[in-house]
Amino acid sequence: MLNEAMIVHVYLARGSTDLRKSIDGLAALVKESFDLDPFSSSYFVFCNRNRDKLKILHWEHNGFWLYYRRLERGKFQWPTDESDAPLKISRRQFRWLLDGLPLDQRQAHPEVIARTVI
Repeated sequence: MLNEAMIVHVYLARGSTDLRKSIDGLAALVKESFDLDPFSSSYFVFCNRNRDKLKILHWEHNGFWLYYRRLERGKFQWPTDESDAPLKISRRQFRWLLDGLPLDQRQAHPEVIARTVI
């Protein structure tokens, strides 16, 4: 099960990724193509061409986690921008993505950061 509480950042690999890659291939992609540290406290999310499968790479303590999700019906609302740079999203947007929703939810309550208590 994903533990999002400890995650600092979530990065999406834009476009499609060959999901035959495993931990080493995806970690190399993060390091070389994205110029990011695969050992950071981040989720790196990759999607296939059909938008029905995801892989999530995550480093924890002394090893990598590789999560895999396959939808039996439907598709992920994956960003269509074909830029080489990864897309940094919030944990809230990440949850929307996993739930099959677009990243820009207009109907969601806006985030409020309270500074004082009345």
